[in-house]
Amino acid sequence: MSAKKNESSALRVNKGIPQPSNVNKEAAKKFILKNKERISCQEYVDGILSGNRTLLSRAITLVESSLPKHFLLAQKIIEKCIPYAGNSVRIGITGVPGVGKSTFIESFGKYLTKQNHKIAVLAIDPSSEITKGSILGDKTRMEELSVDPNAFIRPSPSAGTLGGVARKTREIIILCEAAGFNIIFVETVGVGQSETAVHSMVDFFLLLMLAGAGDELQGIKRGIMEMADGIVINKADGNNILKANAAKIEYQNALHLYPPPPSGWIPLVETCSALNHFRIKHVWEMISQYVLLTKENNYFNKKRQDQSQYHMIEMINEKLKDEFYNNTHVRKIFNEVQNELLLQQISSYNAAQKLWNVYAASLKKKEEE
Repeated sequence: MSAKKNESSALRVNKGIPQPSNVNKEAAKKFILKNKERISCQEYVDGILSGNRTLLSRAITLVESSLPKHFLLAQKIIEKCIPYAGNSVRIGITGVPGVGKSTFIESFGKYLTKQNHKIAVLAIDPSSEITKGSILGDKTRMEELSVDPNAFIRPSPSAGTLGGVARKTREIIILCEAAGFNIIFVETVGVGQSETAVHSMVDFFLLLMLAGAGDELQGIKRGIMEMADGIVINKADGNNILKANAAKIEYQNALHLYPPPPSGWIPLVETCSALNHFRIKHVWEMISQYVLLTKENNYFNKKRQDQSQYHMIEMINEKLKDEFYNNTHVRKIFNEVQNELLLQQISSYNAAQKLWNVYAASLKKKEEE
């Protein structure tokens, strides 16, 4: 037995030759060095104004970044781009899950690019509440539009922001406008009371609905309907055409129940089939009529001014919130106060007041120093 064990087996694998590296080391070094090179604020601005999509994308990444140095550079870029922004029609698009938002945007976008419009699609993807991650798969759902030279698609995570709209979407709109895009789409996560936040950053708020899916009465709820400038019933094709026309009448009747909006525009209801590119033209005609009317009565400019003011207040609130939670003194006792609350030793109001008093005292001490 031992002799057999010592015999060399005929079944063995010879060593092969070493495989060459798949990556050219010199090219990799050059690539890393190139990416390490800092681009100046003016280079970013010049690139954006010339329509350089690489620099536009990198500037958007700076805007979305939470790093302080990126934030400061992003704000400088935005400040220099503001004089070149504002020459677009901003369209917010929301709707119930499964309504076909991405299909509609692709069909609508292709129609507009054929009319020599340049469009930017800011597609907001839902972020996980647990991992905070996001799939960012909108480009895969808009295969034709993503390769259109007159279209730019930028998916962004919602990051848990109220309204399903990414925190920096307003700044990204400015960059896209400066880059020459004259129609901006903001696609939100889905429909709901919080989704109306998109209304604070767009000119025209478009609500996509389905017919024959039990959504007619759901859509008549206050909150979404009263903020919509137009309603489009998608998937009006095949056996669903009659249902879509019936739903159109229901929505038109529902809209008459609301008081007239300050814009002077009476919201319209349209039907379309994004899949078959049916009646897409009518959707653009509706939006064009709205823009023409609101520019004539100056509501268009007034709304944008109100939005800028709202955005300023929102930024102040966000800054105050960050300052409070990052305050050293607050962080020291935060867990202690939280435990007191959980053990029912203190009320929610008194817990908040205790933390606020510590914060206020730290500010006063800082002033005295």
